[in-house]
Amino acid sequence: MAESFVFEIAGQILGKLTTLAFREIGLIWGLKSEFKRLELTVSAIKAVLLDAAEQKKKSRHVEDWLEKLQEVLYDVDDILDDFSTEYLRRKVVIKGSKWKKVSNFFLSSNSLTLRVTMSRKLKKIRSRLEDIDADRKKFEFVERVANSPGLYPLREQTHSFVHASDVIGRDLDKRTIVELLLSSGSSPTENISVLPIVGLGGLGKTTVAKFVYNDDAIVSNFKTRLWICVLEDFDLKKLIEKIMKDATGGVDHAHLDLNQLQACLRSYLHLKKVLLVLDDVWNDDRKKWTGLKDLLNCSSHGSKIVVTTRKKTTAEIMGTFPLYELKSLSEDECMSIFVKCAFKEGEEKEYPKLVEIGKAIVMKCCGLPLAIKSLGGLLYTKREEREWLYIKDKDMWKIEQKENDVLPILKLSYDELPLHLKQCFAYCSILPKDWQISSLSLILQWMAHGLIKSSDESRDLEDTGKQYFHELLSRSFFQDAEVSFDNAIISVKMHDLVHDLALAVADRNISHVKSKTLTIYEGTRHLLFSPGKLEGKEFPHFLLKLNKVRSVSFEFQVGCISKTFLETLVRTFKCLRLLDLCGSEFEEFPSSFRTLKHLRFLSIAQNNNLKALPNPISYLVNLQTLNLEGCVMLQDLPRDFGNLWSLRCLTLTSQMTCFPEKGLAEGLSSLRYLLISRCYHLESLLDGMQNLSSLRHLYISNCPSLISLPARSMRHLTSLEKLVIWKCEKLNLFEEKEDMMELPSLFSLVLLEIPTLKELPQGFEKAASTIKYISIKDCPSFQIMPKWLKKCTSLSKLKLENCMLLESLPLGMNQLTALRELRIINCSEILSTKCKRGTGEYWPWISHIPKIINRFDSNANVLINSLI
Repeated sequence: MAESFVFEIAGQILGKLTTLAFREIGLIWGLKSEFKRLELTVSAIKAVLLDAAEQKKKSRHVEDWLEKLQEVLYDVDDILDDFSTEYLRRKVVIKGSKWKKVSNFFLSSNSLTLRVTMSRKLKKIRSRLEDIDADRKKFEFVERVANSPGLYPLREQTHSFVHASDVIGRDLDKRTIVELLLSSGSSPTENISVLPIVGLGGLGKTTVAKFVYNDDAIVSNFKTRLWICVLEDFDLKKLIEKIMKDATGGVDHAHLDLNQLQACLRSYLHLKKVLLVLDDVWNDDRKKWTGLKDLLNCSSHGSKIVVTTRKKTTAEIMGTFPLYELKSLSEDECMSIFVKCAFKEGEEKEYPKLVEIGKAIVMKCCGLPLAIKSLGGLLYTKREEREWLYIKDKDMWKIEQKENDVLPILKLSYDELPLHLKQCFAYCSILPKDWQISSLSLILQWMAHGLIKSSDESRDLEDTGKQYFHELLSRSFFQDAEVSFDNAIISVKMHDLVHDLALAVADRNISHVKSKTLTIYEGTRHLLFSPGKLEGKEFPHFLLKLNKVRSVSFEFQVGCISKTFLETLVRTFKCLRLLDLCGSEFEEFPSSFRTLKHLRFLSIAQNNNLKALPNPISYLVNLQTLNLEGCVMLQDLPRDFGNLWSLRCLTLTSQMTCFPEKGLAEGLSSLRYLLISRCYHLESLLDGMQNLSSLRHLYISNCPSLISLPARSMRHLTSLEKLVIWKCEKLNLFEEKEDMMELPSLFSLVLLEIPTLKELPQGFEKAASTIKYISIKDCPSFQIMPKWLKKCTSLSKLKLENCMLLESLPLGMNQLTALRELRIINCSEILSTKCKRGTGEYWPWISHIPKIINRFDSNANVLINSLI
């Protein structure tokens, strides 16, 4: 699928060439004509790429031309990035001294030498591109115009559509499986019985297993429930590690050998009645299964295993119950799913002809919910009959699905994506299967690779990225969305078939490095290392020739990694945009790190050994995301940390008692997200927060020594939209009085586990007209809601939980006409009584609220009281 990548890269190049930076560089270095020639050539090529994509299907020569073009365009992009990086570095130098014209720096002796070098590179790459452009003319391509991203209306985002279709038509399956699991078992001689659920990919096996797993009768009967996603690799050691990780709440056991692991597993399962779900199993090796089953058999009699699989041979090997074959949904059930996904609620009545065409489309989906949801999402924005008929009459229906094939139906949904979303979706193949995908992290990764673009310069790229993300979610490329209190999508998953599709369309741009990998395509741009110990390992020699790789990440906690391995990685991959070393244990950065001038995304989260960041990291002027979460030994930030002008997201853990104003706030005017976590010695935030004028989200968690927030400087955070404070035991929210606090853009306020909090500071009143979500939980001293609450005319959700001293609500609750949900859980019995439905004193004030949850547990308050 090189054409979608080529089209987007060409667009990135043209976008750069029209920026102010390149206009200045062109004038000062005398490269204006070179840039113009390059722009004209790329524009001419880009205009015919859509036609080339069509001809590629019939001509191997066109396919080869597209692959060569892709290589050259990547190189052009790297060279232009060199120019823009140098421009940005010199602006940073200017900032540190008296302001001088950029031209003075570009005309210095060092710059003249650099100018000659880079000019030669530019002319050489332009010559290569013009050779390819000459070949273009031989193919007689026709110019075509691509649809603009702005022409694709987005589905309104709610959480219900993610789950609504899942529950249709599976009630009988659920009841039958629950009855089987609650029975005595299939074998009186074995403690554990195995029930296989078999069906085609996309039929809903995992969904049914989830419903069963969370059924009330199952929960009460099996005190120990474990869920493991197996996938293709049925390795005994890895499976035990997964089981123990789920059993112990996420504790990693990878450091143990097989003998130690099996002892831990047997000890944990001993005399426990267990329900274990092994989801998505492909193994048909009886010996491998027997090895695991023998270990599991030490559990109590009546324990059960549920296996979901596409393969009947797997079910026959593993099952002790007869296999449960999941059937396709009925026509009516399929149509119900389709209508939910293709129309807004009730809208189908306005389009009877589309509904009839939809019935024909659904008939061809073979009762597969995943396929139906995918096509329903595809048609959600289309209301022309011809668009629906095009899908109904598509040739792909003639292709029969085989057991291991990617569904042609999903491929059709991919083909109908706009180009900018195709590239974003294909990038998702770098993520491991069954991965809990953080929405923010994925958006930041797309940004690091330049995959997000916006025609509106006033709009943040993160917002455009959310738009892309929601569009893929609404089209069922993502599923299982986890939603926060304020309706933000926290994370999603990809169905394994959808992940297979991403791998197929990404083609050779993305490669997975496994323990037995010996060679990789030289044009690979993204590398994912599969699980394996790196301790004592040398850098794979076959990767040394891949000097154009743009991202390196690991499917596992990196752990011990040699200094030589890391130095070789950095020295080899100088074009990196993204480097994820989460869970690594190195103590210092290699000296060559400053050469990663293209780097946009760097994660060294959960590194327990790193004590300091070297000052040369401040040379990474393109860096947008820096994740230092869990770096508990980090003692300081670099002297010139403020030079990271492009930084937009910073996650920080450290041993500092206060942050250096110059190091953190000064210069970081681009910062949008600041997450401060597990800073156990932190006593105060920096006073210079007024410099963080673009900050939109501020998260502070697990900072037990934090005494106060600098209200005087925080009042200047005029862009702040979300404030989350959690587990700060000593925090006296603001050290100054109320009128020092102004957050005029705030729409979400979450305060959790703050024992000293008695009331909301008066300063929050400044946000009364914008705030939509308020959550106050586990604050045992909190006793009064502010009088100004009635001014919160946009308030949509109010959650008050475990605030035992709170006995009243303020006057004017009936004025909160936008309030859709009120939760009062385990606060005082007095407040609960006042809010009682129908008879409570406050009921006339709150009866207009559609969803009210009012629950009081006296035992919970006894527990809270003991903790005060």
